[in-house]
Amino acid sequence: MAAAGADSDPASAVPAVSTCAHCQREIPSSNIDLHSVHCARNLQKCQHCGEMVPRKLMDEHYDENHAPMNCTLCKETIERESWDLHKSEKCPQRMVACEYCEFELPAVDLKEHQDVCGNRTEYCQTCRKYIRLREWIGHEIQCHTNSNGSAETSRTIPEREVRPPPPVRPARPAHGSQHKRLLFTIAVTGIAVMVGSILFQRDEGF
Repeated sequence: MAAAGADSDPASAVPAVSTCAHCQREIPSSNIDLHSVHCARNLQKCQHCGEMVPRKLMDEHYDENHAPMNCTLCKETIERESWDLHKSEKCPQRMVACEYCEFELPAVDLKEHQDVCGNRTEYCQTCRKYIRLREWIGHEIQCHTNSNGSAETSRTIPEREVRPPPPVRPARPAHGSQHKRLLFTIAVTGIAVMVGSILFQRDEGF
């Protein structure tokens, strides 16, 4: 009976395992010697990620996963682990959009551009005033908050409102200039008549 109980014990059915000293994987004890020889000869542990990589592919693994990246925009060399952050937030030459006009320019030039762009004004259709773009959000919250507590905007983004054209001054009456032109025309005509008359009299005298 005892022998039958031992045969039915699930623990006795689990094969013994050993840990490979090279790759730290658990290998059935019956195969550990063969595995250890193969593992030490063909695999190498990556010092950066700890992954076991075939020795002949280690350079390729390093280039694809761990080699520093050369940024084509700012020409800096960036660790691969920091590449995504550099590309999206840190590169001074990455293209970003101005929050006022949505024009895209290098990040290094953004502050200077926005200092000028934010001082431009646009016409508020609600209060009939020109408002600086950098003050637009605060202006809407302060002056155009509805009963629900949300700000009503009269400004469309990205489309920009067109400022109303400045009032056109009425043209001055042109009576004075027309009168001068008329006198000038009469004077020229009179001189021409006098010259023609003199020449005609000379011809008759001959």
